[in-house]
Amino acid sequence: MANKIVIVGGVAGGATAAARIRRLDEKAEIVLLERGEYISFANCGLPYYIGGIIEKRDSLLVTTLEDFSGRYNIDIRNFSEVTAIDTEKKEVVIKKVQSGELYRESYDKLILSPGADPIKPSLPGIELPNIFSLRNIPDTDRIKEFVDSTKPTAAVVVGGGFIGLEMADNLVHRGVKTTVVEMLDQVMAPLDIEMVSMVHSYLQNNGVVLELGNSVTSFEKGGSGIKVVTSSGKIIECDLVILAIGVKPESALAESAGLELNARGGVKVNEALQSTVEDIFVVGDVIESRNFLTDQPIMVPLAGPANKQGRIAADNALGRNSTYGGILGTSILKLFDLTVASTGMNEKMLKQKEIAYLKSYTHSFSHATYYPGAERMAFKLLFDPENGRILGAQIIGKEGVDKRIDVMATALYAGLTVFDLEKLELAYAPPYSSAKDPVNVAGYVAANILKGDLKTVNWDELPDFDQEKTVLLDVRTGPEIKLNGSIPRAVNIPIDDLRAKADKLDKEKTYVVFCAIGLRGYIGYRILSQLGFNALSFSGGYELYRFIAADKRGEFIKAAVL
Repeated sequence: MANKIVIVGGVAGGATAAARIRRLDEKAEIVLLERGEYISFANCGLPYYIGGIIEKRDSLLVTTLEDFSGRYNIDIRNFSEVTAIDTEKKEVVIKKVQSGELYRESYDKLILSPGADPIKPSLPGIELPNIFSLRNIPDTDRIKEFVDSTKPTAAVVVGGGFIGLEMADNLVHRGVKTTVVEMLDQVMAPLDIEMVSMVHSYLQNNGVVLELGNSVTSFEKGGSGIKVVTSSGKIIECDLVILAIGVKPESALAESAGLELNARGGVKVNEALQSTVEDIFVVGDVIESRNFLTDQPIMVPLAGPANKQGRIAADNALGRNSTYGGILGTSILKLFDLTVASTGMNEKMLKQKEIAYLKSYTHSFSHATYYPGAERMAFKLLFDPENGRILGAQIIGKEGVDKRIDVMATALYAGLTVFDLEKLELAYAPPYSSAKDPVNVAGYVAANILKGDLKTVNWDELPDFDQEKTVLLDVRTGPEIKLNGSIPRAVNIPIDDLRAKADKLDKEKTYVVFCAIGLRGYIGYRILSQLGFNALSFSGGYELYRFIAADKRGEFIKAAVL
């Protein structure tokens, strides 16, 4: 007897599950129920269509109902909302959205992929017509039609996460002055504050106004536009508002069916993606998954994991034995011509989980500098102080960031150490990399720290040093310092003069050596330490310091380049 598998929800998780089931079992009866019109569309591409970068609306449609149904022989019913699950009878109650008619459909196995809803807080004025959220194609159509027809001059994006920043980028691309209001003191929560300080400067250099550590308290009608009232008392006038505060799991259906949820409303599943109710599997943004590194509960709404979960749930619904190992949280974002990426754990998470770690900062070029177009990238590496196991990475730059973060995600998945990074054989030709790839360089520096060949001071440790006993030693050239400044109270001895002038230094003091990005600072550290001085290398160099310092002052570095 053929299996009958009902799938609730399409897009990344549900559509992937349906296609996988058909490829494995030609005889299975597959019913895919989708509340909306579209069963598979590119969620992540929606902001770029609004911004005009993706020109054709049809490009957002991964497949049509007709094409998908014809190719995979699936009973697809759009405009069909599942309102209840009868777990005893193994039936779902379906409402035809357009007519309101109710009917029942039986199942042998049920896969839920309802996704998550944008958070819409109960604030005064939030129902005003010029306030939008972005989740699906109809939302996109409404926003794009508004922007096309009214040609707004000012917008407010509430929330500095991925969708919020992508919308800010695309609105600026359309010529709209855009303000991002974020209640935290930073955008992009996966990044640590010193790395995101570079992003803050870059956004502001591209015309985005940042209101950080501020939240929206209400919306008011103001002429033909909206007044956004914030907790600081500031009122921002604009023509439209995009709500990008985050998402919440759409788990009401699962809860009513008796599936166990966590405190945040995420559906609990095991490694087979099976819920606490027999024969019901759940995938996508709605589930509580596991952190791949710690095996602790985590919720990360990303399309990549949802696709993988759909495939695994399909296997298990057909009686196979597939398991989902958890989420690393690998993510990447395009901001104008900057790429921002991260994988694994950040410092905030490591501190919260009380996991011991060390960190290193490196600045490498995307490819050989003698080949035109090389761009520098900032690379933060987090690793275990005992065995060097990689715990996380954050990379920011204009070129080559994507392939380096993918290497790091693979290294994390494989349980590699910083010593392995030193030895990785990665593709090299002048247009693509250097003989020492940025990943290798990050490994060299981290391994040097663990071997004791490099003793570092990090930016957040600098204030702890006794100013009377510590000398900040800038080994850059005079013209560099005149152009970009230096750390207050620093003494300058160019690196090429250091050996000759070392006898004038005081061996009773500690020398924190730094340059622009770290290499000359490391050489200076090695010179002084081997000459008997108490020396330390300032990790990340002056470039890292000046972004952090500007950010702390509430300023940004104009015409900033990494």
